[in-house]
Amino acid sequence: MQQEKTSLFNVIDMDTELIRTTLKEVYEALEERGYNPTNQIVGYLISGDPGYISSYKEARNKIQEIDRAKIVEILLTEFYKNS
Repeated sequence: MQQEKTSLFNVIDMDTELIRTTLKEVYEALEERGYNPTNQIVGYLISGDPGYISSYKEARNKIQEIDRAKIVEILLTEFYKNS
């Protein structure tokens, strides 16, 4: 007799991974275009001005799909987890 097991679905982990992946893609696109990715992303997160992010490789569209507060939350969580 096969035992049924309930699978757990963790939305928080999926959100975190989506944000990690998006930030990595945006960072790499900015770097490829010759920008300082850290400065550009920080400028965007502080001001909300999408002009800080290049449209190269859809980086601007990708980062705008995520709430800026959520990005900061994930960055802080990751920082404290790894310190």
